[in-house]
Amino acid sequence: MEKIWSPWRSVYIDSFTKPEAENICVFCVAATEIIGRENSLLIYKGKTAFVIMNLYPYNNGHLMIVPKKHKSSFNDLTSEERNEVMELTDLAINALTKLYKPHGFNFGANIGRAAGAGIDQHLHFHIVPRWNGDTNFMPVLGEVKVISHELIETRDKLITIFGEFAEK
Repeated sequence: MEKIWSPWRSVYIDSFTKPEAENICVFCVAATEIIGRENSLLIYKGKTAFVIMNLYPYNNGHLMIVPKKHKSSFNDLTSEERNEVMELTDLAINALTKLYKPHGFNFGANIGRAAGAGIDQHLHFHIVPRWNGDTNFMPVLGEVKVISHELIETRDKLITIFGEFAEK
């Protein structure tokens, strides 16, 4: 098996190996952040859920819809939370369509560690814009994904677009 070294990921990985009392949920912290703050990737806050950019995006504009309450099971969401997740998904797809004009989207959740959830303690839903041909030679041959837009620049544009759409 070929090994690829990525020591920069150790901070992320180590955050899941700390004792439970020391392990701070990044989504619970994000729920308290101010939109547009220097290091925040927060895009929009609803009543029961929020939209945040993925720090490790699969594609440009990779967003997550996150319930504010710390819950790991889909079945624990209230109907109000489930409804707002879907409303924010609609808002996110419209905003990403305006900004990047993708050809499609992946939308879903990895519920539980076995299903691939990197953060399985706090339920979250991914929205990944996709373009015809976005699987080019880099990920196929080089096993490298190129993200061409800077996160904070994308965040600022999406904050503006979300604001415009939310007012309607």
